[in-house]
Amino acid sequence: MAETSPQTAANSATELLKQGAACNVWYLNSVEMESLTGYQAVQKAFSLTLMQDPSPISTIVHFKVSAQGITLTDNQRKLFFRRHYPVNTVIFCALDPQDRKWMKDGLSAKVFGFVARKQGSGTDNVCHLFAEHDPEQPASAIVNFVSKVMIGSQKKI
Repeated sequence: MAETSPQTAANSATELLKQGAACNVWYLNSVEMESLTGYQAVQKAFSLTLMQDPSPISTIVHFKVSAQGITLTDNQRKLFFRRHYPVNTVIFCALDPQDRKWMKDGLSAKVFGFVARKQGSGTDNVCHLFAEHDPEQPASAIVNFVSKVMIGSQKKI
């Protein structure tokens, strides 16, 4: 059995970032956060989303992470067609720190979000919330990829 060195793992992650990695997730909501970021932004955005009445319309989106940033494509064009968040605007990504679940049709799914700078603003942020859809693509794996590979690659430059 061959062992992979940390350098090999980093190289394969970099290669994957060049090609882009994608999966389907539930898009839940986008919440303006003013200058709030980090775990507090994800927690507050999900709390506000849970309090909304009626609940925001959720839809399955294609979530693609690449060296260029994050691209969301609404497969059924329910809420939007495509949204792109350039890599230099995505500043944080995490699971809900309270480990709350999103309920849909009797199923529960882990929630995660990423914080991005609002277009045209240097200080205002928006937290975009999602829930895992495909058991083969857990929220933790998506968060790790965005945090370590995409956001992490920006910090090395």
